[in-house]
Amino acid sequence: MAAHADSFSIPTRGKGTYEITEHCQQIIRSSQIRTGTATVFVQHTSASLVIYENADPSARTDLHSFFDHLVPEETPYFVHTHEGPDDMPSHLRMALTRTSEVIPVVNGRLALGTWQGIFLFEHRRAPHTRSIVVSVVGE
Repeated sequence: MAAHADSFSIPTRGKGTYEITEHCQQIIRSSQIRTGTATVFVQHTSASLVIYENADPSARTDLHSFFDHLVPEETPYFVHTHEGPDDMPSHLRMALTRTSEVIPVVNGRLALGTWQGIFLFEHRRAPHTRSIVVSVVGE
């Protein structure tokens, strides 16, 4: 059994989804692990990860709209707002999604479906640089 870990940073332009599939795949290739699992983890509490449709961008537009409706900014009963009106909503959106994803590695590649991609889901309005860690275990 072998293990390999690496990290990368993604600059965001504010709220939205940013595909990171190829960054993760590069780490899988460099690990030389052919069969196993990859864990992808975002090191933040106001951004998350989703495996989502990567063929039609309108699916992501609908995801963004849904979360804006589900957890609106300017909610009057939020207390944790010292970093602005998008502060608490960003934490709630992260809690409703995931900070990590585990994906099988088969033949040295992520075993994602045809229309699946791994996306960083930025929940803050301002640009940020987000850190992602990928850990690969297998043979």
